[in-house]
Amino acid sequence: MIKGVLFDMDGVLVDSEPYICKAAMMMFDELGVRVAPEEFKPFVGMGENKYIGGVAESHGIKVNIEEVKARTYEIYQIIVRDKLSPLPGALDFISECIRKDLRLALATSADRIKMEINLKEIGLAQDLFQSIITGLDIINKKPFPDIYIKAAESIGLHPVDCLVVEDAISGIKAGISAGCRCLAVTSTFSHSDLLEADWICESLENVPSEVLNW
Repeated sequence: MIKGVLFDMDGVLVDSEPYICKAAMMMFDELGVRVAPEEFKPFVGMGENKYIGGVAESHGIKVNIEEVKARTYEIYQIIVRDKLSPLPGALDFISECIRKDLRLALATSADRIKMEINLKEIGLAQDLFQSIITGLDIINKKPFPDIYIKAAESIGLHPVDCLVVEDAISGIKAGISAGCRCLAVTSTFSHSDLLEADWICESLENVPSEVLNW
């Protein structure tokens, strides 16, 4: 029986991918390295260390990951101001989960600073979630299951009693490996990329009724 819902953030609650991509590209540009948006795609959902570090490695450059992340977040905070909105259905779906008395956790591979920026920009209070786990709280990032195991434990549940809501291939793999059931949203990847999920929807506006009733 479902007892809790573990939410990814980017691509599920808010579409910040174009902005973090732009911020990272601007940061790389400052280093004299030209990168294309598609170079970041393989690292979506894995946290900024991999998102930025993976692209740097593919160009054969060594970076101080903490320094380049900090600069990327500085740029990001500026370019997202008054531009982010909740994804369709996100707030209503959270309200439905609360109405059903389900425990909620936010489990994002992003660093806490990005999480705080995003939730503030979309007007979503952090205290709606009983727990928030970020990429800084775990060592092994998605597709490893660690973040969802930790998120479930943090709200006093076993992963098998939790639903993971994800948009990324790596996140679905993490949720499945943790033992959770998974709802995939096709905001970032195509339906055919997310077939491992238990349910797939175009947005949280049209979630199948059985998703919260098992």
